[in-house]
Parts: sequence; C-alpha cells; structure tokens
Amino acid sequence: MNEDFAKNGNISIPSYFYISGFSGIPHIRYYYMFLFFVYIITLLGNSCLMLVIIIDRTLHTPKYVAVFNLSLSDICESTAVIPQLLATFLFGNQLIPYGLCLCNMFSVFVSMTTQSLTLAVLSFDRFIAICLPLRYHMIVTHRSMLIITGVTWVVALLMVIVATIFISRLSFCRVIVIINSFYCDHGPIYRSACSNNFPSSVIAKLYPIMILWFPLFFIIFSYTCIAVALFRITTPQDRQRATKTCTAHLILVAIFYAPITLTYALSDIIDTNTRIINLSLTSALPPMLNPIIYTIKTEEFMVSMKRVLKQRIIFPSPK
Repeated sequence: MNEDFAKNGNISIPSYFYISGFSGIPHIRYYYMFLFFVYIITLLGNSCLMLVIIIDRTLHTPKYVAVFNLSLSDICESTAVIPQLLATFLFGNQLIPYGLCLCNMFSVFVSMTTQSLTLAVLSFDRFIAICLPLRYHMIVTHRSMLIITGVTWVVALLMVIVATIFISRLSFCRVIVIINSFYCDHGPIYRSACSNNFPSSVIAKLYPIMILWFPLFFIIFSYTCIAVALFRITTPQDRQRATKTCTAHLILVAIFYAPITLTYALSDIIDTNTRIINLSLTSALPPMLNPIIYTIKTEEFMVSMKRVLKQRIIFPSPK
C-alpha cells in the first residue's frame, strides 16, 4: 500500500483517476471524430474573429474587448476539454495521474467560469447602450471594460484555486479512483473521497450559483430592462436596430445556458451516458458556434471583415 500512495501528513493521494464516461455506447468513435472537427472549427473561427478585431481599428471599442475575451475563453475551454477527451477515450488513456487530473479540472472550470461571466459582461454592455445611451461612453470605456474582463479572469482563477486546494486535501481509500464523467469533474472526485468532504460539498452547491445562475439572472434582468426600453422607443427603425444588436448575444446565451439548465433539471430522469453526452456537447458546441453567430448576425463585424479582406491583409495579391 505504501508504494501505491503518496503520503503527505494525513492525506492519501491516489496514483491514478480512471475516467469511465461514454461506457457502453455503440459507435462512440464517430462522436469522438465529430468532436475533433468541432475543435478544429472552434480554433479557426475564434482565431479569425480575434484576428479581425485586432486588425480593424473600427472594432477597437469596449464592446469588442468583451467579444475578444469571449473568443479567448472559448479557445481555452475547447482546448481544455476536447484534446484531453480524445486522448482519454479515443486512444484508451483513461488512467490519468493525480496531478494531471487536477490540472484538467482547473483548466476546464476556469475557462467555463470566464465564458459565463463574459456573457454577463456583454449583457451589461447592451444594457447600458440601450437603457442609458447618453451615458454609455462615460460608463463603458476601454479602461472600464479592460478592468471588468480582468476581474472575470481573477474571480475565475481565485474560485477554482480554492476548489482545487480543498480537493487536494481530500484522502482517498483506493489506489485508482473511478470518475464517472468525461473529464476530471469536481463532483465525482470529491464524492469518491473517504475523508471529510464537507468544504468541497459546499463549494459544489455554491459555485454553480455564482458561476451559472447569478450571471444568468443578471442577463435576464438586463434584457428585461432592455425590452421595457425598446417598447418606449417610438420609431420602428430605432427599435429594429436596437433589437439586431441584441440578437447575436441572446443566441449565445441560449446556446450556453439552455443545455446546462435542462441537463441539471432532468438529471434524475436521464441516464448517465445521456447526461455525459449533453454536458460534453455543452462544452464543445458553444465555443464553435459563438464566432459563427457573431459573423452572421452582427452586421458591424461583417462590414469589418469585408474591409479587412479588401485591404488584402489576410489574402494579399501578388504585385
């Protein structure tokens, strides 16, 4: 037993975690290949979005600071989830060392938290732009938006660091701990401990409220105020223009929050594999769809992208 455990005081650290998700699903290799193509499209789409924002000076606005941050968190989340998932299941590396497992959990939760908070920041931007248009340029500046996006990363890092520290203080009574998920998920890990896991159980209940439900409540509140403000706009053209600016963000919010909400609401009646597939799609699809939706639904960005192409920065013609 001493050879299988690394002792640190009263903490017993397992040698490996065994990721057991996607067990017993027929033709699951096709799903892994699908996720591989999703990852490639995510990298290309978000990289192009970020590149256009950097190149075109007309997009150097506070709003696109948040959009850039959303694309960055999308790339981070996809990179944290999909390559590890493929390495784990497609290539049969389901035994993950203790330290690597905690790193995987840390990276997934930081990027997911940042993505959720950034969606709330974008709703704040739209709320000020439509409800307080005369004060928009006073409230939403480059400095304030950079501070806000910086705070989202700091909050995400601090929250996940605390969760990871409490996980690292847990004792496990098995050499290999089985995790019934598609990555090193916080819930299955702390529930597998044989020591007091009360702090981690509190975190498991508190963090979803702070990471998911509070930002979602803020977004709903913001768009309720926006809807009231739109009804007060007498000109149909102004109402239509204001609605268009919110459409892309509302679609992103629905794509990110709806699957998570439904999965947790129906967790008692859906089987484990369905839950795991739904959550893996929730981690993979929104980062891929975000740049596509912004490209299609945002006229301002389409104009900027055409301008960049016309300037032949991306595809220069031979002289």
